[in-house]
Amino acid sequence: MRPENDLPSLEQLLAGYLELRTESARAGWLEAEEGEVLPHDAGSAPPIDHRLAWDEAVAALAHTPARQRPSPRLLDSAQMQEWRLLTTAQEPVTALPFCVGNFPQMVRNLQDLLQPHEEGQPAEPLPVPGLTRWAESVAGNGPSLALLAAGLLRLARQYERAGELLRRTRPVEHCWSAAWQNEEAALAWHAGRREEAGRLWDSSGDYLPAAFNRGLSALFLDRPAQARAALAPVVEKLPEDSSWHHLARLYLTLAEIRG
Repeated sequence: MRPENDLPSLEQLLAGYLELRTESARAGWLEAEEGEVLPHDAGSAPPIDHRLAWDEAVAALAHTPARQRPSPRLLDSAQMQEWRLLTTAQEPVTALPFCVGNFPQMVRNLQDLLQPHEEGQPAEPLPVPGLTRWAESVAGNGPSLALLAAGLLRLARQYERAGELLRRTRPVEHCWSAAWQNEEAALAWHAGRREEAGRLWDSSGDYLPAAFNRGLSALFLDRPAQARAALAPVVEKLPEDSSWHHLARLYLTLAEIRG
């Protein structure tokens, strides 16, 4: 364990992250959608930056064999509007897996992180018909787009459809196995099957998003020592300008606090 005084506090880490997003809003880097209100102080969470959310949502694909990050230009204007609606509709979460579709801006409530975690029931699916049709249409165009399609369906809480798509499009090449297993585990996690997800991540090898998620799983299944062991190398490997790096640091600090 690192010395306690080497670790920023959880409050400092999350407050700094929220302050950066607030400064982005004040500088005009965030686009306020109709009906959204920009924060007046750094203590409130800024609105979702939809462009950043896309970059965060495809970040896991950079660790797959293809190392591709699909551009949002793949979506037409109507589908992009649904993406903005989909990201805005996400409720704050505490335990967020590193997988395609997820974005760290979903973790934005400090008090939820400090409180004992209670597992809730999966929410109702979100209606995004344009994105759903797009996902089904591109799923056969290679593994990267298949994972993106499944991730968008999972983000929309269309769990059965996402699972069927992952089964249908699984590549025969072994090099994709860890990436596919990571997404299957993330689907199980979001659907409330957390022990199953943890077992899948435990057998996913050195794939970096899965290593992140082994730490996440251990942390929120009350195994802080295992969480520290898993998350410490992940923090070192993820680039410091990555939102996933900062989220890994948050979780590592939380694991240190919990023992």
